[in-house]
Amino acid sequence: MSSPRARLALCALMLLGLSGCGVGDDFSDLQAYMDEVRARPKGSIEPLPKFQPYEAFTYSAAALRSPFQPPIKIDLAKQQKGSKDVHPDETRVKQFLEGFNIESFEMVGTLSNGSGSFALISGAGGVHRVKVGDYLGRNHGKVVGIDESKVDVIEIVPDGEGGWLERPRSLALRERS
Repeated sequence: MSSPRARLALCALMLLGLSGCGVGDDFSDLQAYMDEVRARPKGSIEPLPKFQPYEAFTYSAAALRSPFQPPIKIDLAKQQKGSKDVHPDETRVKQFLEGFNIESFEMVGTLSNGSGSFALISGAGGVHRVKVGDYLGRNHGKVVGIDESKVDVIEIVPDGEGGWLERPRSLALRERS
């Protein structure tokens, strides 16, 4: 076993030996690299790519039939002819819900109070209260009946030959999911 004095001397000798490592002013490799970097041509950064301006896209098929619903087959022989007596009232002020397709609405409930009964219709960004006589949908749809399970609507649609047809529709109550 060595004495503590010998250990201390050995440690001091090792520290003295290690302190001599790396002493010197030879930075020639670092200086050569710095000279190479400084010698590179200035302006070697590539210019930014040219971006094309954004062109807004307007979806123009919003009023058409959804491609996920089956097409309605029309038998031309059985097709009803329009009547000149039936036509929409173009002079009345349009209601808010007439700006949306009737397919976007569904019935979610009913309300009754002293002034009558109302249907709660979900769609067009919220839940709306409608009563008999209100209009909804883009085809001049008028609410003609409300019961606990459905809202009955009569739409006035063109027949394609200058006349108008009344088309009944119903919005069924949506069951909880």
